Amino acid sequence: MVQPRDGIEPLLSAIKKAKKSIDILIFRMDWKELENALKAASGRGVAVRALIAHTNRGGESKLRALEMRFLEAGITVGRTADDLVRYHGKMMIVDRRTLFLLSFNFVHMDIEHSRGFGLIATNTKVVQEATRLFDADLNRQAYTGGLKTFIVSPVNARSELSAFIKKARKQLWIYDPKIADKPILRLLEDRAKAGVEIKIIGSLGAPNGNLQVTPLTSMRLHTRTIIRDGRHAFVGSQSLRQPELDLRREIGLIVRDAAVVKTLLTTFESDWAATGFDETRETVKANTTPEPKPTRKAARALAKQMPPLKTTLKKAIKQAVAKVGPDSLAQGSLKSTVKEAVKDAVKSAVKEAVAEIAQDGPAK
Repeated sequence: MVQPRDGIEPLLSAIKKAKKSIDILIFRMDWKELENALKAASGRGVAVRALIAHTNRGGESKLRALEMRFLEAGITVGRTADDLVRYHGKMMIVDRRTLFLLSFNFVHMDIEHSRGFGLIATNTKVVQEATRLFDADLNRQAYTGGLKTFIVSPVNARSELSAFIKKARKQLWIYDPKIADKPILRLLEDRAKAGVEIKIIGSLGAPNGNLQVTPLTSMRLHTRTIIRDGRHAFVGSQSLRQPELDLRREIGLIVRDAAVVKTLLTTFESDWAATGFDETRETVKANTTPEPKPTRKAARALAKQMPPLKTTLKKAIKQAVAKVGPDSLAQGSLKSTVKEAVKDAVKSAVKEAVAEIAQDGPAK
C-alpha cells in the first residue's frame, strides 16, 4: 500500500526496476523526478506508454507540454477520448505484473499536502483487467467490466459500489470530499437505520441527521475510500457523486487484504480523532458545502471547467441518430430526438462543471 507520506519512492523504485514495460495513466503531473524516471526508463529500452487525460480543470496547456516532452523522450503517448466528461483515473502498470492504483495525482499538492492512498496489486486477474482497460482507452475502444472488484466508472461503479455498501453489517467508515448522489445517500441512510455505524470524513450534498459527518482538519482531503466492517475496503478516484459514477472515467479497487485494511482503519481512526467530532450529540448535521456565489470569477471558472461545446453537441447528436436509426432522416423523427439529447448533454456538462467548482474551488 502507498500513501502520499511515502512520497513517490515506491513509484520511482518500480520504474527504475522495470524491465519490459510501463503503462501510466495521467490526469495531472508536476513531479519532475517522476517524469525524469519515466524518460530514463524509455532511454534504457523499456516500452513506456503514457495515456494523458484530454483535459483537466485549467491545465490543458500543461498536459500538452507534458505530451511533447514525453514524445521527445521516445515515450509512446496517447490522449484519452472526449466521449466522457473527464478521465480522472490514476494508475501505473509495471511489466504487466504490478498495478499501482492511486487515489492521488502525480503532483506536489496531492503527495505532500493531502490525504490519499494507493494500492499495489500483483494479483494476475487484477493486473490483466487494468491492462485491458488501459489498452481499450489508449486505442479508444469500448471497455466492458470483467472483474467485480475492479471498479470503473461509468461501467460498473454504481452497481458494484452500491452492492458494496449494501453488504455492510456493522460499520462503514468513509473518506469522501463530497457525497451527493441521491441513491447512494438513501443507501447510506438505510444502512444507518439498520444499525450500521457510519462515519464520514468529508461532506454531504444535503443534511442528513442519521450520518456522522466531519471535515478533515489536519490536511486537504483527496482520497475516496470506504472501509466496510473492518474487513473489506474500496480505494479509488470516484467520489459518491452522480458525475463521477456515471459520466467520467474513474478507477478503483476493492480489497480484503488484512494488512491494507488495518492500515486504512488506523489512519481513519487517527484522522477522526483529530477532528474533535462529538459523538455524544443526538443529532448530527451534515457538513454541507455552500453554493458558490455568482461572481465573475466563478463564471470564468465555470467556463474553463466546461468541456468544449462542439464536442458535447457532436456526441449528443451521434447518440440521438443511433437511438432513432438511420431511417429517421426520411421519417422526420430526428429533430425532436436531437433536441432532447442536446438538452440533456448540455445540462449534464453544466452540472458536472458546477459540482467540480463547488468541490475543488476555481482553477488557479
